Amino acid sequence: MTFTRAGALARLADEHFDLLVVGGGITGAGVALDAASRGLRTALVERHDFASGTSSKSSKLVHGGLRYLQQREFRLVYDALRERQIALRNAPHLVRVLPFLIPVLTRDGLIDRRLARALGSAMWMYDVTGGARIGRIHRRIDKRRALEHMPSLAADRLASAYLYYDAQADDARLTLTIVRSAVIEHGAVAANYASVTAFLKGADGRARGARVATGDGNEVEVRADAVVNAAGVWADDVRALDEGAHPHSIRPAKGVHVTVPWSKVRNDIAAIVPVPKDRRSIFVVPWGDLTYIGTTDTDYGGPLDDPVCTPDDVQYLLGAMNASLAEPLTERDVVGTWAGLRPLLASAASERTADLSRRHAVARSASGMVTVTGGKLTTYRAMAADAVDAVVGELRHGGRSRTKRLPLLGGRGYEAPPAGAEPSRHEHLAGRYGTLAADVRALVAQDASLGEPVVAGLPYLRAEVVYAARAEMAQTVDDVLSRRTRARLLARDASARAADDVGSILMRELGWTEAERAAQVESYRRAVASEREAADLPETALDSSVGA
Repeated sequence: MTFTRAGALARLADEHFDLLVVGGGITGAGVALDAASRGLRTALVERHDFASGTSSKSSKLVHGGLRYLQQREFRLVYDALRERQIALRNAPHLVRVLPFLIPVLTRDGLIDRRLARALGSAMWMYDVTGGARIGRIHRRIDKRRALEHMPSLAADRLASAYLYYDAQADDARLTLTIVRSAVIEHGAVAANYASVTAFLKGADGRARGARVATGDGNEVEVRADAVVNAAGVWADDVRALDEGAHPHSIRPAKGVHVTVPWSKVRNDIAAIVPVPKDRRSIFVVPWGDLTYIGTTDTDYGGPLDDPVCTPDDVQYLLGAMNASLAEPLTERDVVGTWAGLRPLLASAASERTADLSRRHAVARSASGMVTVTGGKLTTYRAMAADAVDAVVGELRHGGRSRTKRLPLLGGRGYEAPPAGAEPSRHEHLAGRYGTLAADVRALVAQDASLGEPVVAGLPYLRAEVVYAARAEMAQTVDDVLSRRTRARLLARDASARAADDVGSILMRELGWTEAERAAQVESYRRAVASEREAADLPETALDSSVGA
């Protein structure tokens, strides 16, 4: 099967499906793959781009969550660590083991021994719960070793540290790869920029598909025997179309990250840094020659389509970091930001969002539509399996989930290239496309200019823009710079300067007019400027030594 939008829209109009999935984030992608791999005729529609919401704006960690042990969510941690292991096996090109450092800090020269003991106990519990599945257990290291891993820590406050292991993945690329796996390897249909405007109902009131706006002024009727709502933080909006009333079952929580040059932090592994006077910690994660820091966890009541990083968010993260660093970070060091919304299950209003469970729930409406909500990036596969189980129970065919041992596209037969002292183009492409990296290299072989970087200071190639348009359903400049590559997150202003070149490549590939190309470039640059102004940050340029 090919992965093209024109082909997908034609199939949506012409075929009858067992299942229609609404939502192209990580959960919807997982539902589509799970259903299609069971043999169900499956369609997926996403009103914007794949992973354009929460699923491109997470902390990019595939982990159990140490802090959930403090909340006694032992089953959640166990299940997440099991899913982490499945992800490492099924997507070895996209999900990688990542060491973490947890510094043990002093106050007024003294260690809080109760805190240190509690941390040690939590580490053992993490290993026992399933962390040791990764083949390594935690250990305590001395101050000297800790500083070797993160020399920017304030040495006078550092007593020792713990070292443990989790995993990391580019969330947007993982989501896209799952969608492509469902389509190319299992016959599903998927289309971005395809918005549900109404649900089709049978004479018995059952949901039998949906009317879908295709973005060109047209609508198609997608006929299906069952519908799964996997719209994440927008799930209540989809339920309102079905049920006629907004159920308010989701409590959005905003999480913000900032990106700084790696040279300002110098962490060769990830770290977890405590937030002073708060019962939380933040992640500090290296991404090539940049480091991202996050996340916040606050109630959110604004527009779901456009959460922004505010000056307070920036100050919270920089303040938390500076309490542990020898040399403080400033706003001028921030070269990228992103804000996403977690679709948490609503609970007691008095609870902090940080304390709400990350468990998921599957429910069925009176029309039979199945809604899957809650959860987290790491547990997407299990969420999807539960949702499709509910559909199979209704359809009475499809069998059991097959995704526990189902390699994702590019993962079957993948072998990681040997790591060099300096990351190579081969290493970069292999870590994004797996065994399909040869397709991108072939574009460079045909046109050497496509081997040049698309954004100065970042490793993404101009060939990746071509590939995104031809093989990954990229429709806009933002699709390329925000999600097919992660340039906007890593280097906001540098990506805006590259928008003109990206627009020119897409014009050739997608058949735009010059007016359409100019409008795309201007729209992207306005969005970047608005993002920077909302956070009250200065315009920045990547140092020539910075790459990702």
